[in-house]
Amino acid sequence: MSQTTPLPRHAVPSGRRELPEAPFLAAARGERPARTPVWFMRQAGRSLPEYRALREGVPMLDSCFDPEMLAEITLQPVRRHGVDAAILYSDIVVPLKAAGVDIDIVPGTGPVVATPVRDLAAVKALPELEPEQVSPVADGVRLLVERLGGTPLIGFAGAPFTLASYLIEGGPSRNHEHTKALMHTSPEVWHELAGRLADVALTFLRAQLDAGVDAVQLFDSWAGALSERDYREFVLPHSAKVLAGVAEYGVPRIHFGVGTGELLAAMRDAGADVVGVDWRIPLDEAVRRLGGRAIVQGNLDPALLHASWPVLEAEVRRIVEEGKAADGHIFNLGHGVLPGVDPDVLTRVVGLVHEL
Repeated sequence: MSQTTPLPRHAVPSGRRELPEAPFLAAARGERPARTPVWFMRQAGRSLPEYRALREGVPMLDSCFDPEMLAEITLQPVRRHGVDAAILYSDIVVPLKAAGVDIDIVPGTGPVVATPVRDLAAVKALPELEPEQVSPVADGVRLLVERLGGTPLIGFAGAPFTLASYLIEGGPSRNHEHTKALMHTSPEVWHELAGRLADVALTFLRAQLDAGVDAVQLFDSWAGALSERDYREFVLPHSAKVLAGVAEYGVPRIHFGVGTGELLAAMRDAGADVVGVDWRIPLDEAVRRLGGRAIVQGNLDPALLHASWPVLEAEVRRIVEEGKAADGHIFNLGHGVLPGVDPDVLTRVVGLVHEL
């Protein structure tokens, strides 16, 4: 396991917003709000013309460190769609960039690392993240807390496995061959790296929580590339460290990955209050795999936002109905909003979910 020094216990700030009427928070607690809450992963972004206008000429990562810009982008889908929660506009590599890792988001490709991390020396050379390095993000959160009214704000971080996969592969990967090879060939190096990245994620989440976010989501986007055995051995302990490290704040903790139908129970075991489900299995089946008691989030296939309205409406109705098998259900997509989606379709889906 990682030999990194445990992070000190954190003082939980007083004065957090009280939002007893927020349907999103009620569902995340396993209650039955008057309406099914809905928000969309990547709701703040390229599908919105106002976002494209604001971001014109501004590199992605620069916009994530501009408090006013990130606050405005976060607010845009709340104003337009009437969603039940805002998701902080950021990126999972923001804390790595802030710490000093040479990483950038290349348009059309995704995160690209200048020098892949594939041995113990490279792992030990990784910089630690200090809270002040993400102070612009925290400043943006404070602006949002002032401006969101009764709408909850979700903060997030990338999980250790997904962050590690970018660092080891050097960028996005279809097969994660270098990552899996390192895991099995040099488990001590893997655990050292994952432990350090757990500290990074935890520092980033705590900065957001101290600034006032109302819930957090841990994105393990690529965990679905793993078997359950490998997930439990190599990944779960490090994600559990992150989720346990924010438990004292008392806010809902959501855990999400893509292609994780076989990992749902393990991801819940890592410490999630809410389990995100992608579009590959029905929500009632997800609840069954979670032992019949669970709070779930999901799970409309993002591609179906391009379908005709009768098709889309039928899918939304099916998902809301299947979500009733859970102790609580937050309607969402099975992954993020695709760039070419008509924003009016998203607004219409929100209205439909609220009616059902």
